[in-house]
Amino acid sequence: MDINVQSLIFEFVGGLGIFLLGLKFMGDGLQKSAGDRLRDILDRFTSNPFMGVLAGIIVTVLIQSSSGTTVLTVGLVNAGFMTLRQSIGVIMGANIGTTVTAFIIGIDLGEYALPIMAVGAFMLFFFKNNKVTYLGQTVFGFGSLFYGLELMSSGMSPLRDVQAFHDLTLNMSSNPILGVVVGTLFTFIVQSSSATIGILQGLFEQGAIDIQAALPVLFGDNIGTTITAILASIGATIAAKRAAFTHVIFNVVGTTIFLILLPLYTKYVTYLQDAFNLNPEMTIAFAHGSFNVANTILQFPFIGALAFIVTKLIPGEDTVIEYKPKHLDPIFIQQSPSVALDQAKEEVIRMGEYAHKGLEESSKYLNNHSQKHADMALQVEGALNNLDKEITEYLVSLSGTSFSEADSTKHSALMDSVRDIERIGDHFENIVELVDYKISNKVVITEQAQQDLNDMFDLTLITVKQAIKALGEMDREEALAVVQKEDQIDQMERAYRKKHIIRMNEGSCSGPAGIVFVDIISNLERIGDHAVNIAEEVLGE
Repeated sequence: MDINVQSLIFEFVGGLGIFLLGLKFMGDGLQKSAGDRLRDILDRFTSNPFMGVLAGIIVTVLIQSSSGTTVLTVGLVNAGFMTLRQSIGVIMGANIGTTVTAFIIGIDLGEYALPIMAVGAFMLFFFKNNKVTYLGQTVFGFGSLFYGLELMSSGMSPLRDVQAFHDLTLNMSSNPILGVVVGTLFTFIVQSSSATIGILQGLFEQGAIDIQAALPVLFGDNIGTTITAILASIGATIAAKRAAFTHVIFNVVGTTIFLILLPLYTKYVTYLQDAFNLNPEMTIAFAHGSFNVANTILQFPFIGALAFIVTKLIPGEDTVIEYKPKHLDPIFIQQSPSVALDQAKEEVIRMGEYAHKGLEESSKYLNNHSQKHADMALQVEGALNNLDKEITEYLVSLSGTSFSEADSTKHSALMDSVRDIERIGDHFENIVELVDYKISNKVVITEQAQQDLNDMFDLTLITVKQAIKALGEMDREEALAVVQKEDQIDQMERAYRKKHIIRMNEGSCSGPAGIVFVDIISNLERIGDHAVNIAEEVLGE
């Protein structure tokens, strides 16, 4: 029999492309419908590991990608929203949630794929309402999923007559480890376990592969999917690396257990197939679902141990930016407003120290263009916004209580300082964006200009640090020093602008470089202003 290799490859590759696009579209549509609630779900539900598993399932079903959930989780661990132990539950849940795609594929909707896509496209193009377009996107993605599968399936159907492929599946039946390796590699290449399992479902349905060979490949798919999280954690913090590594251990341990029990598991799957009269795709879906659920149940009691092992394997102290306030206890508002004020002040000082850290990171980013500094600065900025909200709410609820004269002054000083500190965050965020612009447009800043920027950065950093210290100790000396330094910053800004104009006239400095330079020094000058505002609260002016 003569096989048209070209059409086989084209249909398979094209189908895979449409399938992956559909998966992404569906996830994006669902994600947009859910909006920022995804982070909230993860943030709120992860109080204990069991809730974490549930949250992992929900979010993965919504974004249709277990690696997507793991990456989100890695981000939350990174941001100090959840601990490593909490994240392990979520990752287990993500593994269960990802099996939903296989079950969707099991409902054989292949012949309706095109009309489903048409409905989705209609909703996308003829409605202005966002909710409808997001839903349309989801429906279109859903249809493309099946259309892609149909194409892949028809592309793969001649495979069962190819001797080489036949030999490979026979080998995989007798040597499960080969199957695992094949599954892992394939998922690693495609970067989506849902896709490789979809392909497996297609092969099984075409009769090109038997259940003995299919199950090990299925286990391999689960290992392959952990690669994405590992890639996501490469530049990230230690906590993020640990979360990604947990995902790997979890799936490798699960696969090892199931390979040992493979004959039993195969019997179980064939029993399910006969008992419920499942179609081939559904059989694989149930095998996939049972594997992940059982794996989670088996390893759930050992979450603590998993966390311990990963901490030992990836040692190091973690710098976590705590988004959440540490000191604001609502109980003090009623019982002792003055203690509550002190608590709020502690929190404001912590926020101020973060602002200083963020400014420092943006200075490092300017000098060495290393992305980790930019990420850190932006994370600090996120933490500042969050703390600003929480502290202001706390102080507002305090303002209803009766204060002594001194406390009342302190209260308004804190209210104002919080706003100033938050603004410092906005300014260094601007600086990070300017550096981004500089990097992406290959803008060259002259050595002299770079030196000027660093001098001004150093002075601004000291000024901010001193302002926070002045506020913390209510120290008039420090506050006066801040006012003096701010004068220096203003003079510096004026002097540097002049030097810059001279450079421009001499032609030693390009236009874009000038824009970056002037914008950075004016942002630094504004940061100086906010530092003075804080100092003036101390001086009572």
